[in-house]
Amino acid sequence: MVTPPPKNTPGGMATFNILHGFPEALVRGMRNSFLQDSDYHHMTQCETLEDVKLNMSESDYAEALADDTSLSPSGLQKAAIDKLVTEFKYLRTQTVEPLSTFLDFITYEYMIENVMLLLKGTLSGRDINELIAQCHPLGMFKESTMRSIPTFENSAKGYSDLYQTVLVDTPVGQYFAMFLEESADRVGGEVRNVLEEVEIEIIKSSLIKFWIEDFYGFVQKLGGDTADIMGEILSVRADTNAINITLNSFGTPLNEPAMRASDRKGLYPAVGHLYPAGTAMLVDVSDEDELGRVLELFPQYSNIWNIHSAGGGEKSIDDAFYERDVQMLELAFESQMHYAVFYAYVKLKEQEIRNLVWITECILQAQKDEINKFVPVFSHHAPWRMTKRR
Repeated sequence: MVTPPPKNTPGGMATFNILHGFPEALVRGMRNSFLQDSDYHHMTQCETLEDVKLNMSESDYAEALADDTSLSPSGLQKAAIDKLVTEFKYLRTQTVEPLSTFLDFITYEYMIENVMLLLKGTLSGRDINELIAQCHPLGMFKESTMRSIPTFENSAKGYSDLYQTVLVDTPVGQYFAMFLEESADRVGGEVRNVLEEVEIEIIKSSLIKFWIEDFYGFVQKLGGDTADIMGEILSVRADTNAINITLNSFGTPLNEPAMRASDRKGLYPAVGHLYPAGTAMLVDVSDEDELGRVLELFPQYSNIWNIHSAGGGEKSIDDAFYERDVQMLELAFESQMHYAVFYAYVKLKEQEIRNLVWITECILQAQKDEINKFVPVFSHHAPWRMTKRR
């Protein structure tokens, strides 16, 4: 009998560096590109956007902003996103399976957002060139596919053609197919009815749900530290979506008893710490007080909810979620031989870009009192690090 070779997981020490050591070294080296506390301090002291650009000339964004004659929040955001996309694509070219598929999963979220942006814009009659310009570069697919969206007719055949050109030919087509199959059963079997009767944000929430579940299943099959670390990150992401969907449904038709048990329940991901007991309780929640009582049963979310219920304007629930996410993503860099560090890098860079846009908007609008309300990345003064020191 021949002894089979040992089964290696992506987090196994035997083969990880052989297959993925170089891209992991790259992304860990890219960690040094994040803005430091001193950079944020100098920017918050600036009086004009030109001062901000001057301060950023010593940062990793210097080359990206070199050609901008006049800095603006939108221009800074575009330059920063383009820089991130360039780095991500370079990482992608250095990978082999299954890491390459893992990186593709990261882009699927942006593809979903882009398709929904195009659908929403088309239904409202906006110019296709304007919509394409607003699409996220990480979620771009063939331009011919994108431009085909506004060409469909307002008929059953037209929407069938839309499905064939947009939903099937994209990497995220499976998620659209799953949603359309579920929705068509409820509204009579026609894709046309689905797109006309269901709000775009509800469609988007459904697609993101399918993506989270698919991504979670993929990392669990990989095993090793990737399954543990990335599985935890996606579980928290699923819980965050469930909480936000419930909170945002108040005052809308989704909060009606019949809709809570059907449509809203269907938007909750089937993974996460809230699933299944917590999401089952969320189905019956009809106001913020009831939502708070459910989240009190989950210590990891009760503190975040207390921030929201306290009000005061100092910190929103989104800020609390961002702080929690940054802490988790930073911790992904503290262990080795797993894929979660690649996801963490992209999401932490997104947070840094949000910070830059917030600071420049506050300077432009002369709202210096609000300028420090951002969540720095790898900050020595982060709340969770300060608490740990005490």
